[in-house]
Amino acid sequence: MKRTGCWGAVVRTALALGLTAVAAVAGAADMNKVLRISFNAGETGFDPIRVTDTYSNGVTEQIYEPLLTYDYLARPARLTPMTAAAMPQVTDNGKTWLIRLKKGIVFQADPAFKGKKRELTVNDYIYAFKRLMDPKVRSPWQFVLEKKIIGLDELADQARKSGAFDYDAKVAGLEVLDSHSLRIRLNDTDYNFGYILAMPATSAQAREVVDAYEDSNAHPVGTGPYVLKKWVRGSKIILEANPDYRQQVWDFQSGADPEDKKLVAEMKGKKIPQIGVVDISIMEEGQSRWLAFQDGQLDYLNIPQEYTPKALVGDKLAPDLAKQGLRLQRVIDPDLTYTAFNIKDPVVGGFTKERVALRRAIVMAFDTDEEIKVVRRGQAIAARTPIPPGVVGYNPKYQTAFKFDPALANRLLDQVGYKKGPDGMRLQPDGKPLLLRMATETNAIDRDFNELWKKSMDRIGIRIEFVPQKFSDNYRAAKACQLMVWGQAWIADYPDGENFMQLLYGPNTGQSNNGCYQSAAFDKLFAAAKKLPDSPERNKLYDQMSRQMEVDAAWRLGVHRIRNQIIRPEVKGFKKHPVLLYEVKYLDVAR
Repeated sequence: MKRTGCWGAVVRTALALGLTAVAAVAGAADMNKVLRISFNAGETGFDPIRVTDTYSNGVTEQIYEPLLTYDYLARPARLTPMTAAAMPQVTDNGKTWLIRLKKGIVFQADPAFKGKKRELTVNDYIYAFKRLMDPKVRSPWQFVLEKKIIGLDELADQARKSGAFDYDAKVAGLEVLDSHSLRIRLNDTDYNFGYILAMPATSAQAREVVDAYEDSNAHPVGTGPYVLKKWVRGSKIILEANPDYRQQVWDFQSGADPEDKKLVAEMKGKKIPQIGVVDISIMEEGQSRWLAFQDGQLDYLNIPQEYTPKALVGDKLAPDLAKQGLRLQRVIDPDLTYTAFNIKDPVVGGFTKERVALRRAIVMAFDTDEEIKVVRRGQAIAARTPIPPGVVGYNPKYQTAFKFDPALANRLLDQVGYKKGPDGMRLQPDGKPLLLRMATETNAIDRDFNELWKKSMDRIGIRIEFVPQKFSDNYRAAKACQLMVWGQAWIADYPDGENFMQLLYGPNTGQSNNGCYQSAAFDKLFAAAKKLPDSPERNKLYDQMSRQMEVDAAWRLGVHRIRNQIIRPEVKGFKKHPVLLYEVKYLDVAR
């Protein structure tokens, strides 16, 4: 997928598509309209600077707003203004970005504002950028701004020395022209900076709100279309339409997809949002979600993989479901599943010949085709590189270096000293027992994976032990480099290969690099690619990064999942977006 045009063309045309602001009375949503959806795992909170999991970010997308967003119907994904009045004016070879805000946008009502309407200004974005870089906050998203904005890293360095971040200090690269105009100056050319400005992590935040509450994860206050009404951790989330949300009109244009015309006919001219209440239930088990949908308790559902044989005949809905007027949307997600080895772990980590060989053998012993057939129920394609299809930099011709070959894996382990003991299980080169400890969760798909991993390790005589915990606990442990092996997934924050390669970038350890992989060779390639626009030269570097990761056996590459979304006929305007996590503000329900 290539970006449509260059930034200069974007600036000239302004691309203020899709969301037409109108001067009307606030509160367009009908509070009698309730959208009922489910999350597959528990949320971790709603501070966009602190959370990285899909489910928490799906909520923050509804409450907070970055400067830019994505056109709802455009494919490939295309940036468009959110709170910005138009697309940024980009000059100086991509180093200077001038942004002007829409006027009259206000934050959601909160006691921190002492009963007054609080208008959004560029200082709220500057505060969010600074907070993202504050060492005490320890934001896992710090990497998206590190070394980008002139003077911002220096301010963070001063905070590390003094113990306090000076939020009032001026930053040379964040120049306030007036309350609604901001000039951002970057250290280097960055052709992807517009994507950063569309991420939930760079959404505006009101300083007085953050200061007012000890737990920023529990008190989200933004400028978005929904407010947090109720939160029962790990169980229930209720969002209600923000009565102070600026009114906008659904005005997206049809793309090449024939289904777009139907969506436009259903939604064109409606005010955003239409739905008054979003009722989110946490249902970790696929069976619970499936039964809830069948019982009419959910309005749309990503079909659990274990139920695809019941729900689908080939790539079509089963006849009994089609008769109910249900719709199926089937897309390859811009995502990646992978198994990360902790490169700091004393058993599987390091770059000695023996440890690299051990990781390679584990990779070669796992049959991804069997994963797709048995665990994924055929609803995935094998990953060749960390970059998925539909994302800039994907190379469909790339061939992986280490394919399923348990015989070769066994010979490799024999050669480097992982000998088998009397029981047929392998020992470490120093004679100690070899035991893999794999972090896992407690849902059905993880139990299926555990069986597959046990079968895979039996092929090469390696003992494996599964350590089940909640996703949130594994997530925190991974950030601290405390897990030996853990299967993970990443879905595109923005549709460029950089967003996936940064998962392996050494300085992102403790943030997005959950395998704690630190390779000077990989990091050098990554730094070189960041200076280039989308081009064959940059794509070549991405291929070299993929090969370096494979040679080091930092990951076992998994799959790109096929999303089979089943939607009730009452839901109008639904189309799964490749980057936006949840589309609720663009939907309507007819009941």
